[in-house]
Amino acid sequence: MHPRPLRSKAWRLRFAATLGAILVTLAAGVWLMADLLLRVITPSGGASVTRSVAFMPGPRGTLDITVPKHARGAPLVVFFYGGRWQFGGKSQYGFVANALASRGMIAIVPDYRLYPDVGFPEFLKDGAAAVRWAVDNAAQLGGDPGRIFVMGHSAGAHIAAMLALDSSWLAGAGLDARRDIAGLIGLSGPYDFLPLEDPRLIDMFGGAGRAETQPVTFASAAAPPSFLATGDKDETVKPRNTMSLSARLRAHGVRVEEETYPGRGHAGTILALLGPLRFLAPVLDDVARFVQATPSRAG
Repeated sequence: MHPRPLRSKAWRLRFAATLGAILVTLAAGVWLMADLLLRVITPSGGASVTRSVAFMPGPRGTLDITVPKHARGAPLVVFFYGGRWQFGGKSQYGFVANALASRGMIAIVPDYRLYPDVGFPEFLKDGAAAVRWAVDNAAQLGGDPGRIFVMGHSAGAHIAAMLALDSSWLAGAGLDARRDIAGLIGLSGPYDFLPLEDPRLIDMFGGAGRAETQPVTFASAAAPPSFLATGDKDETVKPRNTMSLSARLRAHGVRVEEETYPGRGHAGTILALLGPLRFLAPVLDDVARFVQATPSRAG
């Protein structure tokens, strides 16, 4: 009486595993098609794209590279996507890379490990590894090693800001933030968001009130020039985060360009980089102007 139920259970397990593999493959295909579509409607000016280059071990240890035509001494931007440190993937942000490349910037979009697989500070270590790769490969990509910028949206802006302001994370990758980071670009970032109330965030960051998890804690005269932008209708990450970090950096004499886009919410600052949605806010123009005005740290 037992063999048939056992075979049935084994068949169900095999079926579930096969179905799971098919769904994962289909999901990857959907994201790839979405990325291609978003890239098409966000012209790059003829940039070349190289996908899934390894920068650290593991399935989330790869990055995508978008290089403008005839790049020579170009600024290089490492972009970290958002998703509450829990969601997202580089395949969703090719349009950001295309937008940056259309203005002459080399764009690198890395993946990084996410909660609940890891918590703070592991995603910062992954970000530092991506910047290490960018520094090591900037010249051969046609970039200026002295003009490397870290950029992010939402949780990605938190990662970028922590790497730029708390020098310990890049130091762990053998880099010096004061030498190797030319500028910080943050869109709708959480920089000053204590105390934590969400149980997941408390678990993710190892407590409700750890100041060492906050970019604002590390504002100093050593910080790089910064472009910080938000929307005045952002209910996900309150604009006060941008205002707080901007004020703290300015108090230390750091050059800060701060923009608050009227009528824009949390997603507005990133969607404004998408070709047909540039009317939402002049984010790309403002970022390009900031990068152009920021000198190289080389030499």
